[in-house]
Order: sequence, then structure tokens, then C-alpha cells
Amino acid sequence: MRTVLVTGPGGAGRTTLAAASALAAAAHGRRTLLVSAEPIPGFPGGPEPTEVTDRLDHARIDSGAHFRAELTELQQRASGVLDLVGAGRLDGEELTELPGSPQLALLHTLHRAAAGDWSTGGYDTLVVDLPPLDQALPLLALPEQLRRYLRRLLPAERQAARALRPVLAQLAGVPMPAQWLYEAAARKDAELAAVQALLEDSSTTLRLVAEPGPAAEDALRTARTGLALYGLRADLLVANRVLPRHSSDPWFADLAARQEKCLGHWHEEWAPGVPVHEAAHLGRDPRSADDLAALAVPAPDERESGRADDPWWIEEEPGEEGRPSVLAWCLPLPGAAKEDLRLVRRGEELLLTVGPFHRIVRVASALRRCTVSGAALTDGVLRVRFTPDPALWPRTS
Repeated sequence: MRTVLVTGPGGAGRTTLAAASALAAAAHGRRTLLVSAEPIPGFPGGPEPTEVTDRLDHARIDSGAHFRAELTELQQRASGVLDLVGAGRLDGEELTELPGSPQLALLHTLHRAAAGDWSTGGYDTLVVDLPPLDQALPLLALPEQLRRYLRRLLPAERQAARALRPVLAQLAGVPMPAQWLYEAAARKDAELAAVQALLEDSSTTLRLVAEPGPAAEDALRTARTGLALYGLRADLLVANRVLPRHSSDPWFADLAARQEKCLGHWHEEWAPGVPVHEAAHLGRDPRSADDLAALAVPAPDERESGRADDPWWIEEEPGEEGRPSVLAWCLPLPGAAKEDLRLVRRGEELLLTVGPFHRIVRVASALRRCTVSGAALTDGVLRVRFTPDPALWPRTS
């Protein structure tokens, strides 16, 4: 299944362009499912896939219902512990969403798509309307991060000692985690793994939507760095609400000139790797399928490849006189600034912070017996230098 994730700076019209992309895919004969959290004029608003047009279904995410269902299920599974401490149960009617629940609801919806819960539709294309750009990129990194937290807090190997928990509880004087907790962690890890696999699949790409202007330029410049860090690739940049080039009105002419200047920068910075499509301003908000078709958004190309297997590569650099050669672990970070970089080596992991983005990656196997000897950002490529440590290598006879 071809997956297209749509996002952009807030107010740029990403939901509208997500709907236009889904319609374009359906018009090319592909069975398409559009998933969004925002209402779309003329589209059904139910949580289950409902037909919009021939070959196009729409499902709207209900984060409130998902939050209530998850917390109710958690109370049922932890009923023994709650009864033991005399805790009162919360009814579904009194449960209100907490911050972060929309993101978790979206991940749950992606899991349903990845697990084939909607396979009866026989979908060829999945179009997902993501939150605004500053929220979307951290969200795409969330499955990997949450799985790491689960492995650290509830490592699977501890389940082997479940027969010893009563003894350990007596020795430690505190209750050991119950089996249901490990089972719940394993279940969530499997769900997150399915979502992570969907996001990392080579048929998954990101479609960016922005209205030409200085604020959008800054947001997209920052986004390029985040995309590279997380190993994602955009397949299209849609410049939305583009005004006519020529106007007799001085105010509109000036605004159009500023848009044209911004578009020139985008064509230079993003193309040819990422085509830039200019969607004309309709003079009104799109309200129908005909309005969406008038934006002439290209359908997702089934042949497009999304995420590379590994955005890192290793280069060997000659060492100084009398010193061994150095291995450089390289990662392209276009738009990154040296003052925004922070690197920490912790065991077999590298903690990397670039501006607002944060990622923890396992050090390549060839570098785990090396020590970090420096790092440099040159021409948009971060090179972390590793020097072989003789103390970590087996001795030869």
C-alpha cells in the first residue's frame, strides 16, 4: 500500500491538499483511504471508512473516543491492583482528553491501517492528514522513542523471572510488576512496531504544503533538517494559494511579487529532488470535489521511493602521522547550524539533538569498538569521527 503523509505549517491548507491528493489518487484508478482529524467540507465524518466518491473513502479520527476506550480498558486490566488499594473507577462519561491524546489516536489509526483492519476496502493508497509541521515531525519519531522507553522500563528478558517474583517481592519489600503489565507492554510494543514499519517503509513519503512567504520559508528550512535526521523524504512540495503573477492592483501585485520570490527559492532549494507544485488561489476556500480538483494536485506516484534504508554512511579518513586512520560516521543535515548541534555518546547509542529535533540511534557495529574523537558539520553533512580503541579489540596471537 502506498502511504502519503501530508503536513505543513499551520494555516497553510494541509487538510484541503490532503483531500485533493486523495481525490487525485482515486481519479487515477487507485482505491484510496483518506484519514484526517479535521472535518472536510462535503466529506463524511465517521470514524470508520465511508465512501466519498468512487474509489475514495474517508475516516475521521475521534481522539476523545480513543482516549476513553484506552483508559477504560486499562482500568479493566488493572482491576486487581485498583481494588487492592481501594481506588474508585472512572466512568467513560467523566473522562476528558489529556494533552497528547490526539497524537496517540493518530498512531492507533495508523496501526489499524498497517495491521490490515481496513483490508476489506482493498486500498492501494493511504493518505494521512498529519498535524501542523512543528508537531508532525516529532510525532513521526514517536513510535521509535516509545519502543525504546518500553524496552528500558520493562525489558522483555525480565519476564523469564516471573516465577521468582513472589520471592523477590519478599526480599525487596515492594511488589513486583504484575504479568498483565508485561503483557500490555508487549502488546503496545507490537502495535508501535507496526506503525514504525509503516513509517519506515520505502513506499511511504511525506507531502509538504505551504503558502509562499517568509514564515513558511523558515519553517520548511527547519523541516529539511528534521526530515534528514529521521530518514524521511518528501515527494512533493505544494505551494498553496498562489496569486496570479500580473495584477493591476498595486497591493496584489506586491504580494504576488513576494510570493514569486519565495517560489524561486523553493524551486532552487528543493527541486529537482522534490518537485514544487503551485496550487492557484481560487479566491475562496475549496468547498467541493470540483474545487479540490481545480487545484490540480498530482496523484502520488506508485513508483516513488520514500525512506532510504539507512541515511548514515561510513567514510575512512587518514589519521595524522603515526596515528591510525579515523572512521567518520556521516549524516546529511541540510540547513543545520553548528550552534544547534549536540552530541552525546552513551554506550552503544548516540544521542543527537539538532535544533528542535532529537533522535537516539544505535552506533553502527563497525564503530562500537571505537571512541568518539570529534565531530564536524561541513557542507550540510555531520561527520562524527571515531578512533579505534585497542583496548576494545581482541588481541591477536
